[in-house]
Amino acid sequence: MNLPIQTNDIQAVVEADRAHVWHHLIQHKPFETIDPRIMVEGRGMRVWDATGKEHLDAVSGGVWTVNVGYGRESIADAVRDQLVKMNYFANSAGSIPGALFAKKLIEKMPGMSRVYYSNSGSEANEKAFKMIRQISHRHHGGRKYKILYRERDYHGTTLATLSAGGQPQRAEQYGPMAPGFVMVPHCLEYRSQYPDAESYGLAAANAIEEVILREGPDTVGGLCLEPITAGGGVITPPPGYWERVQEICAKYDILLHIDEVVCGVGRTGAWFGYQHYGIKPDFVTMAKGVASGYAAISCTVTTEAVFEQFKDDPSDPMSYFRDISTFGGCAAGPAAALENMRIIEDEDLIANTEAMGERMIGNLRALQDKHAVIGDVRGKGLFLGAELVSDRASREPMDEKRVQAVVADCMAQGVIIGATNRSLPGFNNTLCFSPALIATADDIDRITDSVDQALTRVFA
Repeated sequence: MNLPIQTNDIQAVVEADRAHVWHHLIQHKPFETIDPRIMVEGRGMRVWDATGKEHLDAVSGGVWTVNVGYGRESIADAVRDQLVKMNYFANSAGSIPGALFAKKLIEKMPGMSRVYYSNSGSEANEKAFKMIRQISHRHHGGRKYKILYRERDYHGTTLATLSAGGQPQRAEQYGPMAPGFVMVPHCLEYRSQYPDAESYGLAAANAIEEVILREGPDTVGGLCLEPITAGGGVITPPPGYWERVQEICAKYDILLHIDEVVCGVGRTGAWFGYQHYGIKPDFVTMAKGVASGYAAISCTVTTEAVFEQFKDDPSDPMSYFRDISTFGGCAAGPAAALENMRIIEDEDLIANTEAMGERMIGNLRALQDKHAVIGDVRGKGLFLGAELVSDRASREPMDEKRVQAVVADCMAQGVIIGATNRSLPGFNNTLCFSPALIATADDIDRITDSVDQALTRVFA
């Protein structure tokens, strides 16, 4: 490890952090007596903190972002070169990397044609919501303004995306929420809401149609879903689900918005999660893995049919998409994204993700056979979850503090894993794994070995 500062300077950094930095998702009271954690270097799958401790990162930067791993000099070089040549101009004008990345991205997404740049997943989703609302006003008399979202899904931290979020603890104390967002039931078969259904996938999809009929089809403009639910418990859709969802959207003229902020750019063993299921979306949003955290970038990708609805009357000064994202004009984002995509292609990381995902889910299922606290194992590619329960027969969720104790034990072993938290009251009980797409068999085995040891100690 090559620290960028001298060892004797570390305490000054820690004190500056303690005194002035407001961290994400953290209660700061403990920092009055303990040091905040500061990460100082990353290489491949490993990161080092300010104490010099090495960690194997099984959550790609804590929030499923660093898809191609740490320390990629070629991405840093691409960003540096672009910043020197042309760092920024508002995206009312184009840029070379913006045009080239959009072309390359669309080549991976048959049926899609337009890329709208912004700088975070929350913002990308807000753009899609605004497009749906504007289409409603311009083409449906303002009636088809409602946007459906799914229980347990997550779409961002802004007030609009929290309003479209199926994780009530995320939105708690931030209300009142924005109107016009309506929840549909989740599709987690392990937590079955339809025990008598012959096909759980069809039953879960038909529940969406029931909400549409209750609300009135002529009032529903969009349906926003993750292809695989992420922070709500890593939920893979049951067979038949997506085919029926697509039929329902077509039947009622509802625009289908797929949120790929987590699943996109290789995470599930395909370029995009929706591509496993034959879905034909109207909107696809993405962020995190687009540039693997080397620069801020997000994309709202649409079909040409959606795009055409914003150029139908050039004589009307209100007819175009009257929106801007300041840092959607930052040229570093698409420059990093181009190099990120080249790495995934040249190193065949999609195939590696599929292979290592099979190894990891196999390891987790072996742990399920060994540890009664693992009630369910699910996921796709290198995007996996293990739901912990206190009783397998009743499927009673494990107490959240004990789930967090497993995470803490792995951290003490030098392996960083995640868990659902501050999402679903009583159901923050799923361990989450999303190692970088470069993971090796040894990496996978070490991650699951650490979970094995942690479960043994915590539930001894």
